[in-house]
Amino acid sequence: MAWESRFLDMVLVPLGILLLAVYHAYLWYMVKFNPEKTVIGVNHLNRQSWVRNIMSDSEKNGVLAVQTLRNSIMASTLLASTAITLSSIIGALVSSTSGGTSRTLTHFVYGETGNITSTLKYLCLLLCFLFSFVCHVQSIRYASHASFLLSIPVGDNSPGLTPEYVNEFIFRSQNFFTLGLRGYYFSFPLLLWIFGPIPMFVCSIVMIFLLQSLDMAKEFNVTFKIVQKKEARNENDTELHQILTP
Repeated sequence: MAWESRFLDMVLVPLGILLLAVYHAYLWYMVKFNPEKTVIGVNHLNRQSWVRNIMSDSEKNGVLAVQTLRNSIMASTLLASTAITLSSIIGALVSSTSGGTSRTLTHFVYGETGNITSTLKYLCLLLCFLFSFVCHVQSIRYASHASFLLSIPVGDNSPGLTPEYVNEFIFRSQNFFTLGLRGYYFSFPLLLWIFGPIPMFVCSIVMIFLLQSLDMAKEFNVTFKIVQKKEARNENDTELHQILTP
């Protein structure tokens, strides 16, 4: 059987998606078991400290907490609006496209340009932006609820309100925000797939290296180890002082 350019779509596109999936599986493993080595894990640790500090004096820090979460809500609102707008545009393109890839674009695409493949490309982009929209809406939901909880004074009137409970809502909000951004990132290879499987595969490789440099917290990891060594040294000095002191 002779080689055909459409075979590239059957090989490079699934391979590019698989590489991105493997990278994000590795990132999930690092966040789960070595959070101090990733930016996502470091941000979660910092937010835990922030929640404890805010709830130590809710009456004084309540306004600051609400303003901080409002900025996060505004960012999620903007990204959700952009995602649903792009989804509407792609839906209009799919409904108006009936003859596959345009003749002008066909000359620049080395791959399958049939009607079914072109529709599949737009459908994947549409699902990607809809996923991002849903994630940002959920992020807004949890951030809004966390802003109510942080503004409640801690005391006898709120016995079940603890920093761990509030941090769970902020944790979910930021996780959905991160997933929404990943949806935007994942749309770049799918967008380049319109121009052929080769640009899509190259974009997937480049994006993995870029995301790796953005997701790994190497400098914080070094600082974290130095702080751990200092704390261990201080503990040893304290124990030694207690032993030598009569």
